[in-house]
Amino acid sequence: MSAGGRVPKSRMEQSMNARTQRRDLTTGPAGKQIFLFALPLLGASLIQQLYNTVDLLFVGNILGTEATAAVGASSLLTSCIVGFFTGLSIGTGVVISLAEGQGRREKIRKTVHTAMGISLIGGIVLTAAGLLLSRRILLWMNTPEEILEQALAYIRIYLLSMLPLFLYNMNSGIIRARGDSRTPMLFQLLGAVINLAFDWITMKYWGMGVDGAAWATFGAQLAAGLGSVVYLMRREDAYRLELGKICISGDILREILRIGVPAGLQNMVITISNIFVQTAINGLGVSVIAAFTAYFKVELILYLPIVAFGQAATTFVGQNLGAGKTGRMKKGVKSCIGMGISYTVLMSVLLMVFGRLAFGLFSQDTAVVETGLRIIHVTFPFYWLYVILEVHADALRGTGNSMLPMAVILLCLCVLRTLLLFAFTQAWDSLEAVAAVYPCAWLAAAVCLTFFWLREAAACEKRCA
Repeated sequence: MSAGGRVPKSRMEQSMNARTQRRDLTTGPAGKQIFLFALPLLGASLIQQLYNTVDLLFVGNILGTEATAAVGASSLLTSCIVGFFTGLSIGTGVVISLAEGQGRREKIRKTVHTAMGISLIGGIVLTAAGLLLSRRILLWMNTPEEILEQALAYIRIYLLSMLPLFLYNMNSGIIRARGDSRTPMLFQLLGAVINLAFDWITMKYWGMGVDGAAWATFGAQLAAGLGSVVYLMRREDAYRLELGKICISGDILREILRIGVPAGLQNMVITISNIFVQTAINGLGVSVIAAFTAYFKVELILYLPIVAFGQAATTFVGQNLGAGKTGRMKKGVKSCIGMGISYTVLMSVLLMVFGRLAFGLFSQDTAVVETGLRIIHVTFPFYWLYVILEVHADALRGTGNSMLPMAVILLCLCVLRTLLLFAFTQAWDSLEAVAAVYPCAWLAAAVCLTFFWLREAAACEKRCA
């Protein structure tokens, strides 16, 4: 026994702890620290999105265009549910990042157990609500009759993944806030392997339809969620999860909700506005639905790195603001935007050049591929604007100001987008009109969020002076 009465850790445990030590984002070269922190975030996001992408690859190539459209028609509903809870995980991460920068160990412990309580309750409630309302919402979205039952089968099974998905996202927010972005990626990698294997078995060998893809995702999310729980239970620091101590602290809950609810509502309302877009898409026929479904997967090559830089900005800003290093905080945000724009411009050009190959991965239907190419030539030249709005919005959340980015994004990406959708489709009834609403909304949001970030950063400098 050790002097403290604990059993000494094995060499394997010591090695694991050494590899997963937190990255202190308040010291060292800002750009390098952000890049190294963002890489595992990108890896985790890519792997998590790989679940549905792999599903779509199998569905599109084994089951055909109607099955692909069924998955696409149901995906926005699940995104709406997940979006709200992702906002709460952002709130949790910001609370812990600020506490980490301030060195407040007890607050970190209370936040970990409060977050677990929120995950369990919220996951169960939202899953039940989704199961009850899924058919009604799909009908309201003008889902074509020929794919309705397939879409409903997919979404009802997929909803069972919500609780483990919420657990994983919340726990990942906790782990990332301490400066460790690598461990969540490893749990997602485990899930990806399981998802790939289950997709192959259920659809290739068992002859299942879209329900096989949904069951594969459930198994993958369950593995990642349980893995993140076990990881926190085995820690020996303020981040240790003890099941018997799970309870919701009123003070911590209010702080998480103050930051997380605006972010969650923002995600939900954006998804709802996307449902309006999806409704317009659904009215253009099954081939166009399948093309937009494939487009949203091809788009992930651009979108996910941007999200990773945004998540890195949130943690970087939180830790440095907590430590009173506002100059470093501003430098880090500029680095995020510079790296994000450089990557996005390069990949946009490559995807427009090799777009036929990219869309061919998701569909063998020539009409679907050609339609997809028309979409990316409208949106991808302007995708760099999304870097500016995403990083500035996440940086604002890192300061604890979640209401302002929510208001801007809701006005620009929801209200303005919906109004533009109506105006464009009335004047120009085509899929290019639908696609054009995206870059217009990005521009408006990028301008507003740049202004508000500069104002917030100046206010933080004044408070810390």
